[in-house]
Amino acid sequence: MRIIVDGMGGDRGPGEIVRGCVDAIGEQDVNIIIAGKRDILEGELLKYNFPRERIDIIDADEVISNDEEPTLAIRRKKNSSMVMGMKALAEGTGDGFLSAGSTGALLAGGLFIVKRIKGIERAALTTVYPTTEGVSLLLDAGANIDCKPQYLGQFAIMGSIYSEKVLGVKNPRVGLANIGTEEGKGNALTKESYNLIGDLDINFAGNVEARDLPNGVVDVIVCDGFVGNIILKLTEGMAISIFSLLKDEFSSSLRSKVGALILKQQLRGLKGKLDYREYGGAPLLGVRRPVFKAHGSSDALAIKNAIRQMKAFIDGNVIDIIDRYINDNK
Repeated sequence: MRIIVDGMGGDRGPGEIVRGCVDAIGEQDVNIIIAGKRDILEGELLKYNFPRERIDIIDADEVISNDEEPTLAIRRKKNSSMVMGMKALAEGTGDGFLSAGSTGALLAGGLFIVKRIKGIERAALTTVYPTTEGVSLLLDAGANIDCKPQYLGQFAIMGSIYSEKVLGVKNPRVGLANIGTEEGKGNALTKESYNLIGDLDINFAGNVEARDLPNGVVDVIVCDGFVGNIILKLTEGMAISIFSLLKDEFSSSLRSKVGALILKQQLRGLKGKLDYREYGGAPLLGVRRPVFKAHGSSDALAIKNAIRQMKAFIDGNVIDIIDRYINDNK
């Protein structure tokens, strides 16, 4: 199995990405192809001892930045690490592609270079959502701001398959994000989507309110990209704020500092459950080949874990299963 990694994407630069790739081949049965500026990547690789035949380089002398218009960047920067990596994926050079770079460019490249699975109307950006029960899968996380009911229906199918095959959830519960749990709640999109998803051969748990999402009441959260991105960003912001408040409280007095020392291990465990690095990356579901997005500020640990997630995705034949479900049930 060969995973293609965008060596120039992300906020931390090639150093952390290369280190994550080296760590990945040390723990997993994968080979890596890193796309990026050869001289920079070779300089980083020289810092480590590893079997050289397990990491190759695709020389790409351009980089797509976050402030560029995604579609134009994909079309104009043919020699960028992202475009070169995705082209190699589409041509069969590798089995999957991972990038911590521009989300918009990754979405555009997924659609224009890798292309959608036959029958899939919109690809969905997924993310792992930490809960008190473990994790849920949320989609769409921002790729499709305006959706039709049939899009959400396909998101539900793809999310259910991913949850079972990659996250290991048996008969995953699929919930529709809404303003109430009762049937008939919400706007025209959620009302129509409720009926459509309810007719699918998946474990539909009905509507789910935002306040219940952190409790893990469902395994897959389905929504349009507008709602999904708000849920994601609000949750991230709340987690940061809560830990900031705890830090202030625990440093406010000697007694509080002693209490913090006693609870140090538990607090560290809680922080770990909310740490995106532990989950690595998440797929763009609905495209023909595995395309994964890692967090923009991913370090070596996040990259290594994203590669682990992608390997599980490929081993689980997720794309083939989605293809068969969509095209055998027309």
